[in-house]
Amino acid sequence: MAQWTGKVVWITGGGTGLGKYMALRFAELGADIAISGRRADRLEAAAAEIEVHGGQVRAVVCDVTDASSIDEALAEVISAFGKLDVVVANAGMSVAGNFEELTMADWRRQFDVNVCGAAVTVAKAIPHLRKTQGRIALIGSVAAMVHFAKAAPYQASKAAVAALGGSLSVEYASEGITCTTIHPGFVDSDIYKIDNHGHFREERRDRRPKQLIWQTDAAAKVMVQAIYRRKREFVFTGHGRFGWFLGRHFPGFVSQVARRIENNASKK
Repeated sequence: MAQWTGKVVWITGGGTGLGKYMALRFAELGADIAISGRRADRLEAAAAEIEVHGGQVRAVVCDVTDASSIDEALAEVISAFGKLDVVVANAGMSVAGNFEELTMADWRRQFDVNVCGAAVTVAKAIPHLRKTQGRIALIGSVAAMVHFAKAAPYQASKAAVAALGGSLSVEYASEGITCTTIHPGFVDSDIYKIDNHGHFREERRDRRPKQLIWQTDAAAKVMVQAIYRRKREFVFTGHGRFGWFLGRHFPGFVSQVARRIENNASKK
């Protein structure tokens, strides 16, 4: 029997990138899938791919910055499948820019999606997870521990996600609900095509070092396995684990490296 046979998994931000590939992996392993996001066309295309792997799939339009939209999406998931075993709070975006030029709206937009959206999604799912002794998964980032210039909102939001995951792990352990907070390093993702206002920009270029970027399907496999094993915290890739270790134990050194990278970039 496949690992996830008979389980129902709901993934926010499931129409593209890591969300879609996690959904594909869960489906390969026997789960029934609900994917949600703001773009119906992307969700329907992803659902068609997921159906090929067997199991049922439901595409549900949802904006995680709107509590009523989360309510409606969750109601549709429960109506379709009758229960919920796993919620993956994957919806996210990245706000970047010179710190003093960032506005209050920029900061609110970042935290509304990455932190408040994740928190409210999970809070509304917990009554259903309580019935199944289910699993919560939060998608953080190595950026919570390794900091660079001009990315303060994103980095701060992912640090908040790490704290949220720790809190959930403590609060619900006695009820059999576990929380896995996943911190990826560089993974091929659409997040770099989302601008500061949450709009998808196909033309935006990913400036990360190509030799360090994991393919999305490989990342999804290790992430789904971490959720299955109910790991409290999971950091990957190899460079991600190394960066996380340095950021936790040698933050001054990491800051020096980040400043040097920023200085070199400014000279080009």
